[in-house]
Amino acid sequence: MKIENAVALVTGANRGIGLAFARELLDRGARKVYVGARDPATVTQSGVQALRLDVTQPEDVATAAALASDVSLLINNAGIAQPGGFLAADSEDVARRIFETNFFAVLRMSKAFAPILKANGGGALLNVLSVASWMNGGELAAYSASKSAAWSLTNALRNELAAQKTQVLALHMAYVDTDLTRGFDVPKSSPEEIVKRALDGLESGLDEVLADEITLQVKRGMTAPRPSYLPQAS
Repeated sequence: MKIENAVALVTGANRGIGLAFARELLDRGARKVYVGARDPATVTQSGVQALRLDVTQPEDVATAAALASDVSLLINNAGIAQPGGFLAADSEDVARRIFETNFFAVLRMSKAFAPILKANGGGALLNVLSVASWMNGGELAAYSASKSAAWSLTNALRNELAAQKTQVLALHMAYVDTDLTRGFDVPKSSPEEIVKRALDGLESGLDEVLADEITLQVKRGMTAPRPSYLPQAS
């Protein structure tokens, strides 16, 4: 898919990776960029069209779909995280809250905008996932589980939307320098470099973008031959 002259909608776009997506889309010649935020007043980027959009609220999603019926690129970026393991006292409540944003909202947005993408020639859907889609050390247990579920959802959507010629891209990366990771003393990529790689991959027709070295290393480990001392597939 080509960005130039496209009409895009980015969820969670008032800061961080979402804001970087909005800016890069404008720089690449997108005709219109809708940015979704719970409070449109927090959107300060010029040249975009702000939408009141809490992705956990079905009525907000339905309203956004009605207002943005010209969208040819949907970027499901909105996401939340909370530290903690599955044995914490509040883990069930935390998991439900995180899954509502990181999984069910992606499903909700995708269902709402799939017919719109079809009507506008197919277009593309880009889901912002994580290296945590493939690993869970327990520090961000519910977040990692939600991204694993969102990865599975993305793979299924790719198959379901193929007939209408909608490109579906999964974006995976490790730590990015945003408010979400402010308390983590680890190497981080900038939102801008992650977004540039994501949109380069989209324009190249890719199904998946591994946007940093850590993610590449983890994926290589997943696809490496199994050691001889482990059971082999028959």
